[in-house]
Amino acid sequence: MTGNKKIEIQRKSAHLDGLKAAKNRRSVEPIFERPSPTREEKQTILIVCEGENTEPSYFNQFRLTSATIKAIGKGYNTVSLVQQATNLQAKYKCDQVWCVFDKDSNSPQNFNGAISLANSLNYGIAWSNQAFEYWLILHLEDHQGGGMNRSEYNDKINKYINPLGAVYDGESNKKISDKFFNLLIGIDPKTNTNRTNLAISRARRNLSFHSGVNLAAAESCTTVFQLVEEILKYV
Repeated sequence: MTGNKKIEIQRKSAHLDGLKAAKNRRSVEPIFERPSPTREEKQTILIVCEGENTEPSYFNQFRLTSATIKAIGKGYNTVSLVQQATNLQAKYKCDQVWCVFDKDSNSPQNFNGAISLANSLNYGIAWSNQAFEYWLILHLEDHQGGGMNRSEYNDKINKYINPLGAVYDGESNKKISDKFFNLLIGIDPKTNTNRTNLAISRARRNLSFHSGVNLAAAESCTTVFQLVEEILKYV
């Protein structure tokens, strides 16, 4: 067998082997594995509010990426509100329950009793003494505690927000408008600091003045900042 003949036979053999290998590859069904969809479960924060308008209209405007807020105004106060929160917890699937209520003119027994009851149920508590609007004022003014009757709150708020084009009607509408909310989460031009961060710092300081005392007597004080700090974890 000549060298050329031998080389030709080797080429044909290699070609046949290649065809057989290709056929075997085609006979095997391709397997396409589609990755299982992953869905990050969001936290659900149930906020049960005494006020039917102001508080829900404030909390429901927070836009979160990894949690869902369900703020409900029930029109109940102190102990009865905490009891309503227990009913709503059974109704809604939620990861956290917070109760938002005011001292207003409620008796010290009812106010302090509501705090004790909520603590025993492991609920978060965002109370205000005297009223929720004090939390809003702390975004606008460095009020350092002490006497301020809730009858002064509306005028105090509007003194700051009216020149900025917003209005708060705490007597009839009692809702936080989009414009008012955007001011609350915006930058304070005097300090170049986020107003919500200012309010948190001021509220924490004022609460420290009343450590270990009767909370019903802790006027111009609020723990709403603790709820807002929790909310901001999910922004």
